[in-house]
Amino acid sequence: MIHVIASIQVKEGQLNAFLEIFKANVPKVLEEKGCLAYAPTVDVPTGLPPQEVNPSIVTIIEKWNSLEDLKAHLSSPHMLAYREKTKALVEKMSVKILKEA
Repeated sequence: MIHVIASIQVKEGQLNAFLEIFKANVPKVLEEKGCLAYAPTVDVPTGLPPQEVNPSIVTIIEKWNSLEDLKAHLSSPHMLAYREKTKALVEKMSVKILKEA
C-alpha cells in the first residue's frame, strides 16, 4: 500500500476556488482502480506545539493499493484537466510518497 501526502500552497485569496475545483474531481478519483482514500484537508489551529498552521495550504491525504495505481492516477484524463483548471491558483506543491515502516 502507498500513502501520499500532497501539500498544495494556494495563492492568496484563491482557497475557495481551488477547493471547489478539487472537490468536484474527488468522486472521479475515488472510482479509480486502486484508490482507497483521497481527501483534501486544511489546518486546524490548536495551539499545540510544534504545529505549524498555514491557512493557504491544502493537504491531500491519499492511499493507493500500489505505486502503479498511483502512476495511472497521475496521468488520468480527469487529473490532467484538474491540473489545467488549478494551475493559476497554485503557488507551489510538494509530495511525499510513503509506505508502511
